[in-house]
Amino acid sequence: MNEWIARFMDYLAVERGLAANTLESYQRDLHAFSQYLQKAGKGPLESAEHVDIVGYLANLQTGGRANSTLSRNLASLRSFYHFLVREGARMQDPTLHVETPKIEKRLPKVLSVNEVERLLGGPDGKSPAGSRDKAMLELLYATGIRVTELVSLRLSDVNLSTGFLRCMGKGSKERIIPIGEIAQSTLLHYLRFSRQQLLRTGSSDALFLNHHGAQMSRQGFWKILKKYSRGAGIKTEITPHTLRHSFATHLLERGADLRAVQEMLGHADISTTQIYTHVTRGRLKEVYAAAHPRA
Repeated sequence: MNEWIARFMDYLAVERGLAANTLESYQRDLHAFSQYLQKAGKGPLESAEHVDIVGYLANLQTGGRANSTLSRNLASLRSFYHFLVREGARMQDPTLHVETPKIEKRLPKVLSVNEVERLLGGPDGKSPAGSRDKAMLELLYATGIRVTELVSLRLSDVNLSTGFLRCMGKGSKERIIPIGEIAQSTLLHYLRFSRQQLLRTGSSDALFLNHHGAQMSRQGFWKILKKYSRGAGIKTEITPHTLRHSFATHLLERGADLRAVQEMLGHADISTTQIYTHVTRGRLKEVYAAAHPRA
């Protein structure tokens, strides 16, 4: 590995505490640019110039890469060269004045309240696995947490007497989120009657367990969601994030405060949360068009 890439990776991991997936993304982008420079007969990565950055992005665009990919690559390069300037390895940042490609914001896919009701009504709460599935689906929709956060929950993270859960989000940031009564009830049933049957022998402090008695994985929950989505007759392809999107949209449609939704979702910037206001405005237009006699 290039010495400066290695030092940059250490900086991102130790000083900024970035997650492993994010580190891999930075490293992949930097290696791709380094290979481009080598093939073009240019100098090493740390001595690249403005024209090299522009040429690389143009090369990616010519290759059919989406603007979102170009934007991510540019963000990786900007962080790297800013680091080099900070470390005194360069006098100027070659990414300065490189225009960021415009990205068209896609509105998130959201389920209707009726679709959510059908989905959450799918699991048979009488069996241990069905009780767990119902608790997981209810909790995901009740709190809007990410699937990684859901499967990482420990027993100590949930306080049913107060109706809150503690969640460790991106960047190891902790947030406290209220749990609705229905989710509390299904979770209590799972803990009282089903979890021990799934655990079988041994011990684990993971809240949700698979059929081996180990912590539920993201892939395992993905399969669970697909199963109940098909059973509910939901035609569109949904992901665990669809329930997160639905949670936020349904709250805002019913008058929830944007800042409160931002805090529950764990968004660092409220502009990330504001995309859901576009979704709700779109729904209002649909309702208007369908209901108003002169629409």
